[in-house]
Order: sequence, then C-alpha cells, then structure tokens
Amino acid sequence: MAHDTHKLEIFRGALKFKSNQQKIVGVLILLSVITAIEVVLGIIKPESLMGMVLGMKLLNWIFIILTIVKAYYIAWDFMHIRDEVKWFRISLVVPLLILIPYLAFILLVEGNYIYNVYLDGFIKWDF
Repeated sequence: MAHDTHKLEIFRGALKFKSNQQKIVGVLILLSVITAIEVVLGIIKPESLMGMVLGMKLLNWIFIILTIVKAYYIAWDFMHIRDEVKWFRISLVVPLLILIPYLAFILLVEGNYIYNVYLDGFIKWDF
C-alpha cells in the first residue's frame, strides 16, 4: 500500500498544476475579451454583418455563438468538467452544442412568424 502511495506522489510531482489564482485570472481575461467583442459589435453594428444568414442577421448569429462559447467555458472551468473522463465530458457538451443553437433558431424563426402574422394578418395588436 505504501509503495502505491509513493508512486502516486512521484507522479503528482512530475505534473505542474496552475494555481487557482492563475486559473481565475485566465478565465477573467478570456470572458472579458469575449464580452468586449460583443459590446463593441453591439455598439458599432457593422454593415457588413447585417446580411441575412438562415433567416437571421449574421450579427445575431455571432452574438449567439459568442454567448455559447462563454457558457461552455464557464461550465468547463467552474463546474470542473475539464477534470472529468473524456466520454463524460463529451456526453455533457455535445447535447448542449446541438440543443442550445436549435432552441435559439426555433425561438427566433417562430417569433418572426408570429410577428408577421400580427403585422400582415387580420389579428389586431391588443397588447
């Protein structure tokens, strides 16, 4: 038993772990950069990103993708998914990468349809 513990200590000694402070600063910098990009794009609204892609402006798709990246990184770092087994990580991440964009697409397409029905249809705007 003591022999196994010694091997584990030697193995841990060979690995170099980042301190918690380094991890927090890294996360802060990455999330700040992504948020700054979102804010700048929201203020400037470049005309080149106003083209329609899959029924929505390209700028909106960029916002959705950046938000998913931020959510993924928060889960990856603060929920310790990076420390889990590979297939467990995949089973958590892949459904989210598929379902969240799908939900956003469905909500935006259906919302646009309802807007057009109220705008062009016989139903009055009662609210």
